[in-house]
Amino acid sequence: MDQKTDRAVQEEPRARNDNREKAPATTVRSAPVPKQLSSLEKLRETRPSKKTVFGLMVAAGILTMIVGFNWGGWITSGTAKERINTGAIDAVTMRLAPMCVAQFNLDPQKTAKLGELKAITSSWERPDYVKKQGWATMPGESSADNDVANACTKLLMES
Repeated sequence: MDQKTDRAVQEEPRARNDNREKAPATTVRSAPVPKQLSSLEKLRETRPSKKTVFGLMVAAGILTMIVGFNWGGWITSGTAKERINTGAIDAVTMRLAPMCVAQFNLDPQKTAKLGELKAITSSWERPDYVKKQGWATMPGESSADNDVANACTKLLMES
């Protein structure tokens, strides 16, 4: 049946004055035009490999650590212990410095010695002077603490 319809189409009657050539029965097809994809469609069509996914995960982890340690306030256990020790020493020093000043106030020649302390121009020699006077030596201790002497010197210089 298909053959008959094809012949009928090819042999259809034409007007007598139509002298055009018959059009070929086959049509010419041009190459298909590829569809332009948006960037979102391109992203959806891509499938990253396992190697790429693993590399991105490692990079994200490293970036997270860099941001966390630099700006996020993260610290290691060693840094935490160091800060705890420093804070404890500072707290004890700040508690003992007023005791040093109290021992200075018990000295009968405190005004003359305070003048001598203020006359010393080197900030390195002032704590040594306080240690030599024995003000920075706490009861029960055999020697003076450098941190207590420094804090005591600052308090005495302010008075």
